[in-house]
Amino acid sequence: MAPHALIDTVYEKVVQRNAGELEFHQAVKEVLDTLAPVLDRRPEYVRAGILERFVEPERQLIFRIPWQDDQGQCRVNRGFRVQFNSALGPFKGGLRFHPSVYLGIIKFLGFEQVLKNSLTGLTMGGGEGGSDFDPKGKSDGEVMRFCQSFMTELQHHIGPDTDIPAGDIGVGSREIGYLFGQYKRMRNEFTGVLTGKGLDWGGSLMRTEATGYGLVYMVQEALQAQGKGLDGLTVSVSGAGHVALYAAEKIQQLGGKVVTLSDSSGFIYDPDGIKLDTVKRLKEVQRQRIRAYVTSHKKARYYEGCRGVWGVACDVALPCATQNELDENSARTLVEQGCTVVGEGANMPTTPEAIAVFHGSDTLFLPGKAANAGGVAVSGLEMVQNSQRLSWTLEKADKELKTIMKRIYHDIRQAAREYGCPGNLVLGANIAGFVKVADTMLAQGIV
Repeated sequence: MAPHALIDTVYEKVVQRNAGELEFHQAVKEVLDTLAPVLDRRPEYVRAGILERFVEPERQLIFRIPWQDDQGQCRVNRGFRVQFNSALGPFKGGLRFHPSVYLGIIKFLGFEQVLKNSLTGLTMGGGEGGSDFDPKGKSDGEVMRFCQSFMTELQHHIGPDTDIPAGDIGVGSREIGYLFGQYKRMRNEFTGVLTGKGLDWGGSLMRTEATGYGLVYMVQEALQAQGKGLDGLTVSVSGAGHVALYAAEKIQQLGGKVVTLSDSSGFIYDPDGIKLDTVKRLKEVQRQRIRAYVTSHKKARYYEGCRGVWGVACDVALPCATQNELDENSARTLVEQGCTVVGEGANMPTTPEAIAVFHGSDTLFLPGKAANAGGVAVSGLEMVQNSQRLSWTLEKADKELKTIMKRIYHDIRQAAREYGCPGNLVLGANIAGFVKVADTMLAQGIV
């Protein structure tokens, strides 16, 4: 079967088997549409059914999570873990606690994680998990009881050589601590089964900053390839979580000016540059909405609605909030206003139509599976430290992160050139990640 026909057939089967899982469909199509040149050059992938196996998770787990709230009422949520591909190593990927979580989002994240982990060069497969539980507004006791119930089931399926979850949206240091404590109690062992742990019990320095810093390191490398730097550039950032805040922090350290941040209600614009001390106090200490920023900084303005953030003129745009936040119209606005680089800090924040706009312009687009790989890269480094019972210095962890992000950029750039699409780093990232996984699947036989 010709490559394009095979790709169409595989995608049709994905849609049929995974009805209604639109995020998963989108992620699979975006990858498959770039792989025809590889299948032309590597017919052994077709003969071995690599594509058919690549889009099908090895294991999908759905389970009940009963827990008790502070009023003694029994609540029930649904838990998920999709162990997508272990060709390169044990499954590795986040846990997301958010009301929007369902199987399709978990599959999309797990599928993306396979390629992202491959690009890091570390020995990690890909997976993802989570629950439709919402930790917002819950007491510490409620979150603890939920996490203990969640881990009581999940502990049967994970381990330091099997599957090592990490944090994601709604799962921070508090949740990781409760999850790890329950795993240790259930299994009577202290192992590196989770990443994102506290520094006193196996965590790694740089983990909190890693995704945001890594994103900026890749943007910096891309600009340097053009003979430019971040110094003096204006940067728009969406989101106000760890990725957005630490991306903004690193940009400011490198001389750039961040003028926007956002949350689910709207965005702030500060022409003098965002004051991160204020934002961190509001979000991490007081847990307020981003709109409260303008009460402390009179030149700043707050605007309802999130998509307007891309109407602000900038040299660099970093979508760090959520999937499909940057659409075609926003992309056209960024291009028209002279934006030179767009780097994805979130998972799939840019729609396919918007990506097409960037590819048809002089704006360089850095896809999330490469640009936001810093978080999982440092998670992988945490696994290394746990296995050696060591704790690296901040300088060593940061140096390793920067080295990995620079290597990823050059690998995806080279793959794009090698397969006849220079500058198309979506294709470059997909192919560079896929080939490594596919070659390993071939070597391990039909499993």
